[in-house]
Amino acid sequence: MKDKYQKLFDSYTLNNGVEIKNRLVVAPLTVYDSGPDGELTDSARTFWKDRFKGFGMWIIPFTNVHPSGIGFESPNAFHEENLPTLKEYADISHEQGAKAVIQLAHSGIRSDTSMNQGYDLLGPSDLPYMGVRGMTDEEVREIIHSFAYATELAIRAGLDGVEIHGANGWLVQQFVSATYNKRTDHWGGSMEKRFNFPMAIIDAIDEVRQKYHRPDFIVGYRFSPEEPGQEGLTMKETLALVDRLVEKPLQYIHISLWNFYKKIRRGGSTKMTRMEAVHDRIAGRLPFIGVGDLFAEEKGLQAFNTGWADFLAVGGAVELNPHLVDQIKNDREDEIQSEFDWNQMDSYRFTPSMLYGTLSGNAMFPKTKQE
Repeated sequence: MKDKYQKLFDSYTLNNGVEIKNRLVVAPLTVYDSGPDGELTDSARTFWKDRFKGFGMWIIPFTNVHPSGIGFESPNAFHEENLPTLKEYADISHEQGAKAVIQLAHSGIRSDTSMNQGYDLLGPSDLPYMGVRGMTDEEVREIIHSFAYATELAIRAGLDGVEIHGANGWLVQQFVSATYNKRTDHWGGSMEKRFNFPMAIIDAIDEVRQKYHRPDFIVGYRFSPEEPGQEGLTMKETLALVDRLVEKPLQYIHISLWNFYKKIRRGGSTKMTRMEAVHDRIAGRLPFIGVGDLFAEEKGLQAFNTGWADFLAVGGAVELNPHLVDQIKNDREDEIQSEFDWNQMDSYRFTPSMLYGTLSGNAMFPKTKQE
């Protein structure tokens, strides 16, 4: 391995004493391929086999914490029968030498009513034009409990941690955003009150960790920095959220971006990148996972050299290069692909849904994305 890549393979010890063997993280890639109760399918097993060997951590994709919040085919963590699947995810990760952190989520207003087992389409507030009913206080607390119960299942399954999905427009972000949260109770009415939902989820998860005497269990939080629209999130609100997050018993903060170098749109200096602004606000108090179109290792190295991120989450490069770390370590960088090549389709081991998306055009992987 060339010396310039060594820094990507330096270990990092989290604030709870857990050592992550390097700075490379597999991003939570949603491949739209699960059984009727979130089970792993044979095609998904084939896709994940040895795909991230050599990475420090795998963030297992979007996992439903409640039957009212299912938006697409993905794993479940809301009843006892889900334990075997969660254990299998843990085994897949540990066999490849990576820490296994599962991303916990609820789709909220983006739930698929054909999949959510008869529940109303729920969100922070009524949105009649979308058929969304605002959640009662009791329902809000039920969902918070669901995140805690999913964490309990994750611990029992042998997983190494959970990531709270507060990004990409799903329920947690819907509560943080004034676009969707019009409440006037404890869960909304001001910016600080809009933060109460994610803060309560973190506290509930930490209580489970304490119940099981597992200070080594990792808890992370992912967020999207900005939203479109007049009332959409701006960097001012996001940096205020970061101030709250660093006070909580978290092990890392993870941003969701399509481009690592994307600049601030509103609520801060438009000459500054979002990554740099968040990095400066964290000020070393928690490790920060960066992401955003880091397909080839050279682009990843350049991003890491900015100093804005302690870890890099890699998505598309993992899809196209099932042996990415091996290629970097054995001076085979020239083999790393950044574009889909039909002549090498078999080597990707894509699921049927991923191939369907590729065939449909418009985007490289319209039926697979990083969540």
